[in-house]
Amino acid sequence: MYNTSTDIWVAGAFAAFTVDFLVYPLDTLKTRIQSPHYERLYKNLATGAINRTVLFRGLYQGIWSVVLATIPSSGAFFTTYEAIKYTLNASSKSNPESSKTNVLPFTHSLPTPVIHSIASSSAELVSCFILTPAEVLKQNAQMVSARGPSSWNQSITLQVLSKFRPNPFRLWSGYTALVARNLPFTGLQFPMFEYLRTHMIEWRRERKGQSATSSANDLLIERAGITSVAAGLAGSVAAVVTTPIDVIKTRIMLSAGDSEEQRRAAVRQNRSRGAWAVGRQVWLEEGMKGLFKGGAIRACWTAVGLGLYLGAYEGGRFYLENRRKEKDIARGKLGLKSEEGEAVI
Repeated sequence: MYNTSTDIWVAGAFAAFTVDFLVYPLDTLKTRIQSPHYERLYKNLATGAINRTVLFRGLYQGIWSVVLATIPSSGAFFTTYEAIKYTLNASSKSNPESSKTNVLPFTHSLPTPVIHSIASSSAELVSCFILTPAEVLKQNAQMVSARGPSSWNQSITLQVLSKFRPNPFRLWSGYTALVARNLPFTGLQFPMFEYLRTHMIEWRRERKGQSATSSANDLLIERAGITSVAAGLAGSVAAVVTTPIDVIKTRIMLSAGDSEEQRRAAVRQNRSRGAWAVGRQVWLEEGMKGLFKGGAIRACWTAVGLGLYLGAYEGGRFYLENRRKEKDIARGKLGLKSEEGEAVI
């Protein structure tokens, strides 16, 4: 691929920024449904009817904390993912060019799905560390009752942030749970995504009778359109499977915003805030249904969001790749390094 690390970072950050605004309301609804206070805050206790006015109010609360953190975390994810995937593919024994491209002191015979899992899991560890504080702020802000018709007010995020001033390290509460959710999610999603995308591209080329060389428009459809469909299908399956971990992660992050009085009450009741204890509590109090709360809406917004996200990422990377190629061809400098001297991935 003729892309630099900068290309990948910019494409990933642009995709994340765009998709955040489109699917954020669905994420807010998922958080509220998974909240332990859902029945009390969003339902009429007498009739059991959903209070739609409250449930659908302020669906963009807390978005700014996520936007600011998603840009660096997304860029870090894709830069790490592409770099590790490229390095492992280059050092594979099945790669005829491994003797020339391998930068590792060894070669390996790992299957392609395992390479994708290793690359995506490593990228998640880096991304989650950047994203966790924003996730904690976001999910606590999503539970604040909006005071007026406007849900774009930054004061809600600042209001939530003030709770963490005495102990800023609480902003990383739930990092382990976030990693525990995202590692299996990406470990499932990316191999499925890469498999589906590869076979969908092959199927399309066979059906259209295309040769190996395609026009720029055909390549754009393959790298953006097909990527979007494959990512949506793979993401929805992975989202359903990992919903119980997502419920636990949501509960832990929401508890990080509890007042000192609420935290002392939890200690008195001997209620641990660890992932295992929270999961066991949900199981005992709400059963299997409680562990899969918000699963349908999570699968829906993941399919839409991830499809748009990876589609926009591939489209942006395709655009930057072509622009760089045209520049270098015009200057007669097409080679292994870009004109800025960055290594091509």
